Amino acid sequence: MHGLATLLNVVHFVPLKRTSNILEAICGAKLSDGTIALGLTVAAGRLAAFETELKAALLNQPVLHADETGSKVKGKLAWMHVVSCKQLTLYGHHEQRGYAALKDMDVLPRFRGTLMHDAWSTYFQLPAQHALCNAHLLRELRYLAEGHEQTWAAELRSAMQRVYHANKAGTLTSEGRAVFLQQFDALVHLGLETNPRAQSILGQRGRVKQTRGRNLALRCQRHREAILRFLDDEQVPFDNNQAERDIRMACVKRKVSGGFRSAEGGMNFCRIRSYTSTLYKQGRNLWDGLVSIFRNDILMPNFS
Repeated sequence: MHGLATLLNVVHFVPLKRTSNILEAICGAKLSDGTIALGLTVAAGRLAAFETELKAALLNQPVLHADETGSKVKGKLAWMHVVSCKQLTLYGHHEQRGYAALKDMDVLPRFRGTLMHDAWSTYFQLPAQHALCNAHLLRELRYLAEGHEQTWAAELRSAMQRVYHANKAGTLTSEGRAVFLQQFDALVHLGLETNPRAQSILGQRGRVKQTRGRNLALRCQRHREAILRFLDDEQVPFDNNQAERDIRMACVKRKVSGGFRSAEGGMNFCRIRSYTSTLYKQGRNLWDGLVSIFRNDILMPNFS
């Protein structure tokens, strides 16, 4: 029953009260909200060794993906973070969005491989080699091209799409790569010329806000290597879809069953969800895994 309660609440986001009603209808016994919550606490405690091994395995990966989204604890804003790859998932829940949350998860501050992310400034504080999500870049370029009629953005978007498909198909020659790099630099320069630096007004305090177009062109200039890393390393993907898929479940949970009643509840949810997500990625049976937790004979995923 505890395995079923955990499956309903953590995997399928069924609220505690509805989980209790479903258990009564199916099993003929009604567990209180507190009993279900206690079961989740027990499960999270027994998965501590799993989480330790998971973090060690993530540190050995050549490429990791990271993302974050808002969550709620007692109606107040908190944050859910994810660090993942194709076979492994680690979730964390924290009251802050910034570096303190990443430090608490204890992976990215020690990671020395390549980190794929969406150019959020906090990630650049980390010691990893960076790769930026080009799906985000293409969306921003499209906005400038269609909403503001900036031709440099439309041309750069088309060039990025062409080189991505050529690289994926294995048809990108060294000459074609060199031509693209020259085009990339020229279009970014044109973007800076199209969006000149905003000047401060006499008496104005603080940093002068720049246009969206200039900020994007500056990002392309400053993080050129990270944007184009997919051309130099075949292990680095074009986008951050892995982390976006993994973090999407937090948005679904927020819509279906809302936030958490306590910070401990958020952390318990994330540890159990790390376990079920990792099992799912490796094709293991979630039901067997959840039952194994409460039998205290945990079915461990593959960490190698």
